[in-house]
Amino acid sequence: MLDVDNCIERLYEGKILSESEVEQVCYSLRLLLADEANVVAIDAPVTVIGDVHGQFFDLLEIFSIGGRCPDTNYLFLGDYVDRGHHSVETISLLACLKLRYPQRMHLLRGNHESRNITKTYGFYAECMQKYQGSAAVWREFTDLFDYLTLAVTIDGSIFCVHGGLSPSIQHVDQLRVLDRFEEIPHEGALADILWSDPDAEIRAFGRSQRGAGYTFGGDVVDRFLQLNGLSHILRAHQLCMEGYLVQFNDRLSTVWSAPNYCYRCGNVASLLNVDPYLKRDFITFEAAPESVAMVRQQQPPAPAPEAMYFL
Repeated sequence: MLDVDNCIERLYEGKILSESEVEQVCYSLRLLLADEANVVAIDAPVTVIGDVHGQFFDLLEIFSIGGRCPDTNYLFLGDYVDRGHHSVETISLLACLKLRYPQRMHLLRGNHESRNITKTYGFYAECMQKYQGSAAVWREFTDLFDYLTLAVTIDGSIFCVHGGLSPSIQHVDQLRVLDRFEEIPHEGALADILWSDPDAEIRAFGRSQRGAGYTFGGDVVDRFLQLNGLSHILRAHQLCMEGYLVQFNDRLSTVWSAPNYCYRCGNVASLLNVDPYLKRDFITFEAAPESVAMVRQQQPPAPAPEAMYFL
């Protein structure tokens, strides 16, 4: 029988799970996630985390600052893998924490929780390297990604999603009836909410340079919040050099939680505490010492920033 507590203990030490253990974790977690709605309602207080992208030592820094689960309630907004050198350790730990503390750890799907994207941006290659040329662990996790929920509401007031809004979705109830148990499509509502970005220069929807999703402006944000009786949108998905960005008269916030992204971007990161009264408090932090040491040791380089779609 799988000893989840032992798995968590070893993962905190930076050790990877065996293929058999990953299979058991993913199977059990798929069963649990299958019963979760597309839009999950949670209560404050909660600590919200943006993209971490396989930067495992910086994930440990987050838990050092914010407290470990279950002492702290966490909401992760997606993009757990790719680009960083420790995606296997990162998603393994988060999956085990979700399995062990399902009401304390909430995991949304990001655009990188995808078979197509992970084959290009590092997770597939890392799995092959760490599991002796076997793609079994990659298949287990990418099958699991199909089960991750799409959005969260905090106290019925704050709407949380990885990317943003969609012209196909005016009401949150429309998200509730989507079939999420599939690979992320190239277009449509599911793709939009994982790929779209806010744009302070426009008012309506615009064309995204990412090649998927849309850009959206202040009028779109105001209308969505008004129609759904919400006060704020929390999302991730975009690099913020200061760790976070608040836009549209405090109606939307972006939280970014991968410091010195790709070990070269020089940004700080943040975590966001939402208190019982829905007050939002960003805490910024820099890369963990182990991540800094990796740069000094000249680990294999991540893709050059100028080649990345987010820039």
